[in-house]
Amino acid sequence: MTNAAQAVAGAKAGRREWIGLGVLALPTLLIALDIGVLFLALPQLSDDLGTSGTEQLWITDIYGFMLAGFLITMGNLGDRIGRRKLLLIGAAAFGAASLLAAYASSPGMLIAARALLGIAGATLNPSTLALISNMFRDDRERGIAISLWATCQFGGSAVGPLVGGLMLDHFWWGSVFLLGVPVMVVLLVAGPLLLPEYRTGRASGPLDLISVGLSLLAILPVIYGVKELAAGGAHSSTPLALLSLAVGLGAGAVFLRRQRTLASPLVDLRLFGRPAFSFALAGMAVASGAFAGTSFLTSQYIVTVAELSPTAAGLWQAPTGGGIAAGVLLAPLFLRWVKPLTAMVGGLCVSFLALLGLTQVGDDGSVLGVVVCIALVAFGVGPLFALGTGLVVGAVPVEKAGSAASLSESSNVLGSTLGLAFLGTLGAAFYRDEMAGQVPASLPAPLAEAAQETVAGGTAAARELSGGTAQDLVTASHDAFTSSLHTVSWVASAAVAAVAVAVAFKLREKDPAERPGTPEPARTEATAAAPAAERTEV
Repeated sequence: MTNAAQAVAGAKAGRREWIGLGVLALPTLLIALDIGVLFLALPQLSDDLGTSGTEQLWITDIYGFMLAGFLITMGNLGDRIGRRKLLLIGAAAFGAASLLAAYASSPGMLIAARALLGIAGATLNPSTLALISNMFRDDRERGIAISLWATCQFGGSAVGPLVGGLMLDHFWWGSVFLLGVPVMVVLLVAGPLLLPEYRTGRASGPLDLISVGLSLLAILPVIYGVKELAAGGAHSSTPLALLSLAVGLGAGAVFLRRQRTLASPLVDLRLFGRPAFSFALAGMAVASGAFAGTSFLTSQYIVTVAELSPTAAGLWQAPTGGGIAAGVLLAPLFLRWVKPLTAMVGGLCVSFLALLGLTQVGDDGSVLGVVVCIALVAFGVGPLFALGTGLVVGAVPVEKAGSAASLSESSNVLGSTLGLAFLGTLGAAFYRDEMAGQVPASLPAPLAEAAQETVAGGTAAARELSGGTAQDLVTASHDAFTSSLHTVSWVASAAVAAVAVAVAFKLREKDPAERPGTPEPARTEATAAAPAAERTEV
């Protein structure tokens, strides 16, 4: 045995570590692929299983709910029982749940399988990211490793629809879930041979189950509430959504209060006193939200305003995933010429200018400008995600890397969810305002209501009309949607600009823990724990 916590900072990684990184990249790529392929498979599996509209929503949403809800718990658990051990347990569970989903014979069975996939997925990303922090002690090498890891995460989203389309062209819908089985088998075989084990060897007490329950009660109702607000608008779901938000926020307040009183908390709130940690987390959350909300509207623009087929629309949206993958992958190369802070702020400036470009797109269905702008937005936030993740993980003692990794993942998930809900709701509200008085009185009430709610509804309603009236409705709906895209892009650009300013000024400040004469609790704790931390060499 050698001591991971006492590993020399700056020590270079060897061949085993780089090959191990490839093993860690597999589950990261798979999780991203798994999200993208489901949307393509949904029509086929719905026909086969006879799912209702509500069951379809649960099939798509339950995975994200469970993933977000268990990230913090699993990151903390990995620090306690061993990060490699938790990774392998999660891999076995993910493979088994994938088989269950592939051969599901009812909607309820598929929903249960998707829930298990979400819980298993919550063990994978924090464990892989925390193990990277153990394996790569040199700052530059760790930055490259995290960028490659993040590239798989975002690149998988880009190629997911393409892989899913090929699978569905040749096999049944369940085949898209079987993609996870061979990947997890490789991880289970290669992991014990190539990956080190790391756990906090000092006594840390049992996992506080009350904190686990409070974290779930804080995260899940908030995600449910914002999704309902985004989907429901002014409809009857709003009271339930507001109640869910109130429950989640109340549970979050109790959770935070409890963490301050525990000797071994689920989340060490002292970490948020470090600017590099707290501002990197906040910046990634806001940038994720701005990107998710804007890309949601640009996707609708490509499909509805540009009136492209699903296949063509999917190909036109591929540059978005490619843009963020390129930004993440190239981030370490930028450090040859500029400082990390400059690379992150410079990337955010690119995103800001691209968002301003989206405010100028027309309603003529010209798709090239929209695709170029949203791809540049994605490219610009890439360095923040890559280098910001490195800052978060690097700002904490090595025994807390799992918790830090789970918080990093949680910030991205919650940021995307909240951004999608807020910007999606804002866009829908502006669309409704623009469409007021534009719908012909001759339309039946259900069609008229649909035309006032969404651009897809406006296009569908126009098919029930003829001549100039139909064309006028299509033009009005396209104009209204383009106007809502402009509004959302203005708001997103302001959010990205605020993140750039905050990152530029706050991360430039000297960390209080590093000022002369200032004690640093985290490092003192790490030093005290060093003799007990274990890294098992196979």
